[in-house]
Amino acid sequence: MKKIVTLLTVLFGSVLLLAGCGPNHQQDQWASIQKKQKIVIGIDDSFVPMTYRAKNGQLTGFDIELVRAIFKGSGIKIDFQTIDWDMKETELNNQTIDLIWSGYSKTAQRAKRVAFSTSYLTNHQMIVSLKSQPINQIADLTGQKLGVQTGSSGMEQLDSRPTILKQKIAQKTAILYDTYNNAFIDLQAKRIDGLLIDEVYAEFEIKARQNGADFQAIESPFAAEQFAVGMRPQDKKLRQFINQRYATLKANGQLAKIQAKWFKK
Repeated sequence: MKKIVTLLTVLFGSVLLLAGCGPNHQQDQWASIQKKQKIVIGIDDSFVPMTYRAKNGQLTGFDIELVRAIFKGSGIKIDFQTIDWDMKETELNNQTIDLIWSGYSKTAQRAKRVAFSTSYLTNHQMIVSLKSQPINQIADLTGQKLGVQTGSSGMEQLDSRPTILKQKIAQKTAILYDTYNNAFIDLQAKRIDGLLIDEVYAEFEIKARQNGADFQAIESPFAAEQFAVGMRPQDKKLRQFINQRYATLKANGQLAKIQAKWFKK
């Protein structure tokens, strides 16, 4: 019996020791990031022109350049991780990633789970359709099939304000896609009638496509959104670092140069 009690005591102590050595998910991780000299950033690598892969497979886009500009000279290596966009907040809170930085819109629903940096870009939700089967006004979507990306702010707007649009579309349910690119394929094949999509993506994609002239876009009835960096609420020092670096880039004109490169009118 004494041996059993001793063994249980040792095992219980080991569990407590391991728990104490494990990562504390409630602590600010900035010191740990600086010590490791690495930060992991979760992205959607198909979201043009924010975070996507060029023909050579290399990551590029507005957000990619902004990330690199903010961490330049900090001694911290950037590790971009492609994630399931529908699981982004879970990945963040599980510390699989340190930041969500990929055309990430500030919304009231997301603010319940993450903290946001200073906003850096205004975005709108658009409705893209084929000119041969045009959606010229919201009423034209009545009874029609609408596509949207899973986990996107467009999906969140659609679900949180159902009377604006969701109750008008076919079966009062949107068709979900893992990426906007797959949604465009279905739109072109006329498997859906319209696509609820971020303005920045819609403009870039339509211009880049050889058959871009076949598409048109109108503004959705949803309010404008702000893109920002998503982080854990307890990571206050990391948030302060990003906001200060962003303010510096804005003041010295580097931010304007990056914006002019990616958002030429």
